[in-house]
Amino acid sequence: MSARAQAACGLALAALLACGAARASGLERLGAFMSGTRSARADFVQKVTDRKGEHTQTSSGSLEFERPGQFRWAYDKPYAQLIVGDGTHIWIYDPDLAQVTVRALDRALGATPAALLAGNNQALDAFVLTEAGEADGLQWVLASPREPNGPFARIRMGFSESGIAAMELSDSFGQQTRLTFSALVRNPRLDPADFHFTPPAGTDVVGP
Repeated sequence: MSARAQAACGLALAALLACGAARASGLERLGAFMSGTRSARADFVQKVTDRKGEHTQTSSGSLEFERPGQFRWAYDKPYAQLIVGDGTHIWIYDPDLAQVTVRALDRALGATPAALLAGNNQALDAFVLTEAGEADGLQWVLASPREPNGPFARIRMGFSESGIAAMELSDSFGQQTRLTFSALVRNPRLDPADFHFTPPAGTDVVGP
């Protein structure tokens, strides 16, 4: 999986969590997330399969976010990568390449899961949201981007009684990324410095 693809998945999730009422539908649990969560911290495991359904990569790391638009998505394995949203820009840092790519936040998020979950309530307008039933013990919501040319063809979010438990991202090439979350903490007090990035000395900066 390329660094660019991994970064897209990271944006996807750079700030996830939720709190859902027991026996509530998927949409109700998503609504509880949007209205009741201002910050979060969690660990994640990310598994990618190709269009043939063959497993291609497993990654893991941690994330935290502060709504709206601030997040820190850190891959630890199989190689390090850091994605930081500071509310204005997104910084995608690859320490092995000693390179960081900078993008304007509003342009980079668009109709992505990061916009859906870490953005403000207006971010929902970029998606058509529908109930997707129950599977694997979770209530699912399907988020279909209104604009067809984005990085993801569809996004599925699975909620347990206690909050968001899984996410599935399908791109236009038939690749699917499944994210599972653990050690989720809702509304912790986070260090504001975690949402700022200063390129280390000698780092090549690409972008504005």
